[in-house]
Amino acid sequence: MKQERRRKRQPGPPRLELVVAHPREEEMAGLDGGGDAEEGATHARGGGGAPPPWREQLTARGLVASLAVGAMYSVIVMKLNLTTGLVPTLNVSAALIAFVVLRGWTQALARLGFAARPFTRQENTVVQTCAVACYSIAVGGQDHPPLHPSSIRRLPSLMEIPTDWFFGSFCAGGFGSYLLGLNKRTYEMAGEDTEGNVPGSYKEPGIAWMTGFLLAVSFVGLLALVPLRKVMIIDYKLTYPSGTATAVLINGFHTPHGDAMAKQQVNGFTKYFAMSFFWSFFQWFYSGGDNCGFSQFPTFGLKAWQQTFFFDFSLTYVGAGMICSHLVNLSLLLGAILSWGVMWPLISDLKGDWYSADIPESSMKSLQGYKAFICVALILGDGLYNFVKIVALTIKNLFDSSKLKNAKKGEDMPVLDELHRNEVFTRDNIPSWLAFSGYLGLTFIAVIAIPMMFHEMKWYYVVIAYLLAPALGFCNAYGAGLTDINMAYNYGKIALFILAAWAGKDSGVVAGLVGCGLVKSLVSISADLMHDFKTGHLTLTSPRSMIIAQAIGTVMGCVISPLTFFLFYNAFDIGNPEGYWKAPYALVYRNMAILGVEGFSALPQHCLQLCYGFFGFAVAANLTRDLCPPKYGRWVPLPMAMGVPFLVGASFAIDMCIGSLIVFTWHIIDKSKAALMVPAVASGLICGDGLWIFPASLLALAKISPPMCMAFRSTN
Repeated sequence: MKQERRRKRQPGPPRLELVVAHPREEEMAGLDGGGDAEEGATHARGGGGAPPPWREQLTARGLVASLAVGAMYSVIVMKLNLTTGLVPTLNVSAALIAFVVLRGWTQALARLGFAARPFTRQENTVVQTCAVACYSIAVGGQDHPPLHPSSIRRLPSLMEIPTDWFFGSFCAGGFGSYLLGLNKRTYEMAGEDTEGNVPGSYKEPGIAWMTGFLLAVSFVGLLALVPLRKVMIIDYKLTYPSGTATAVLINGFHTPHGDAMAKQQVNGFTKYFAMSFFWSFFQWFYSGGDNCGFSQFPTFGLKAWQQTFFFDFSLTYVGAGMICSHLVNLSLLLGAILSWGVMWPLISDLKGDWYSADIPESSMKSLQGYKAFICVALILGDGLYNFVKIVALTIKNLFDSSKLKNAKKGEDMPVLDELHRNEVFTRDNIPSWLAFSGYLGLTFIAVIAIPMMFHEMKWYYVVIAYLLAPALGFCNAYGAGLTDINMAYNYGKIALFILAAWAGKDSGVVAGLVGCGLVKSLVSISADLMHDFKTGHLTLTSPRSMIIAQAIGTVMGCVISPLTFFLFYNAFDIGNPEGYWKAPYALVYRNMAILGVEGFSALPQHCLQLCYGFFGFAVAANLTRDLCPPKYGRWVPLPMAMGVPFLVGASFAIDMCIGSLIVFTWHIIDKSKAALMVPAVASGLICGDGLWIFPASLLALAKISPPMCMAFRSTN
């Protein structure tokens, strides 16, 4: 037995050197059945027999659960989008909540004496897919820093998924970036006298046009790569680490041992959800004014508070810090110290020399311009390096695969479990003619609808984007399968610069922002769908039920996300660089479009030289991390993470480092308990604090203000 396990742990062929190895024997038992606690569920869960038909995997209760989970997470990620723009990966949390809701539903019916259909892993997979598709519309595409190969050693065991698997997303799309970058406030913040930021180049948010735009661009990505799903999952054997981790998690739920661990996680989640919610409720009473409440507590003194160095008691970001890796959190803190602790005070002292003392610091020709453009330089340097790296890796891997396609090694021969999964995955075929005709039909609709919404976006821009989408989507999905990095945000930025320059001064900003969203959505959704297909492949879930669940979730998201955004937009001061709801990436994306139109003439004095330096630093840091041995390279900071505090401030980085400290201490005290409970506790903190925003926004709309203001002032 030990020899057999050792043989299963041997590394795969060269094309998989950056991804996880085969699951251990105990985990493989969870992939195809094994004992189950629920009577009569063996057949439904794939244990020794066929999984349920695809129609039985899509259930009414599952869709209701997906709607509830998707709506809750849409509120949470919208808050994250509109505050810092940093959104951690919440797929594990969503899978846990989906399991909790449906398992609780079936158990409640059983106690009342009603017969309920067994809750299968296939239904769990469909619910998780639908819910994630729903709230992903609010995120607008996830931007992951690279996973270091040393962190991908093996599949996690059942529920013990290391938090290093799930890095944050640093350039949240859509409502926090290119869509919000179109509004009048962001136009004014970019400078009405800035060259390229021409008068009238804005469009105020509206539920109707935002919903229509999302419906027009969100479905094409679902169809672009459907004919290639067998090639990507079975032929190339791409691992899609996040999809694989989600599958192991779901399979772990549906075993007796996994069920016991899930109960512990549910209890932990519930406890910390309630604590987080009521703590946010308590804080609200003391926040009745500007710079009031616990969120403005001068933890390290008033001087540090003025430079945003304080703990703001945000349990959302403490939970996010528990999910993100220590490297991400320390990179955030390093960026905060470098910018708010060193650079901005020094540049402020040069007022009157580097920039005019008569203009406000919020002007793009003043200190705000240095903050925004240096942040852009870090993001572009990091993104360009990783884009070139992933494309090169994809080409090399395809070349190696073509040379090895006839070479069969004994250890690569498919075992019975794998043959069973492949057979289920290919059984419910999705006709290619349906995918092609649907793609053409949706392209025709988009070519008509998008230019009607934005006259700056010519119809032939849309046609070119849709012609290139399948090729770009394949490159992105293949790279994501190898490295777990979704590079959609880089494809979007390339489209932004190209269209901004092509459209010219009068239309370039709007065309660039809209084109960025169009390409980013097309490319991102294709990669996300392949992650879901990988999860379905490992849980014996029909691809037909998966793509239908993805489509239903996308429809839900296209309706829920604009409504959620407008709840926030009307209740809070969105986009205020001095307030809580900074939405920093709206200004970043608009400035990228202005750069595309005007080039470097849009930069303040000496800003270009600083941008060159930070762009070079981002490239050099990535090179150092990749070329150094892992024991040294893992300490190199992540440039994209460092760039976030440049605009947002240091307080949230302190929150996330406290989350990291909690995880570090917990692992020292009880490593096994920490591995099990950290995802549940972090999810509870995020969901409780995030969900309080919904009643808080309703109170704000009703003009009900907190009764007290807790503020601090110096005695001198």
